[in-house]
Amino acid sequence: MHLIKVAVLGLLLVSTYAAAGDCVNPEMPAIPDGASSTMEQMIASQKAVKAFQAANIAYMACVEPMLTAAGAELKAASGDEKAAAQTNYDEVETTYNNAVSVEEEVAGEFNAAIREYKAANPS
Repeated sequence: MHLIKVAVLGLLLVSTYAAAGDCVNPEMPAIPDGASSTMEQMIASQKAVKAFQAANIAYMACVEPMLTAAGAELKAASGDEKAAAQTNYDEVETTYNNAVSVEEEVAGEFNAAIREYKAANPS
């Protein structure tokens, strides 16, 4: 019976990793130097940031069910299964948290570029 539990947990872990491949992690857009950029470059960057944010929201929505499933697996796990379930949960949680951090980073960089642009082009 224990062997069956380990086999089922292994299949769940593999299916979670396979599903992660279905989620497309968007690339960060390039943020121009606001101090030397033109208005057109800043507008293009703003559009790229908005597209990134939309794609990142879709990515996080794709990862979220995996995080929920990994949490349920962790709750249900016992004994030898607990460590593997914890590792799986930690990895999926890190993936989700990284997506949040990258979005915050992009927003921060773009906001800094806007401030630099405004400082270089007062009008």
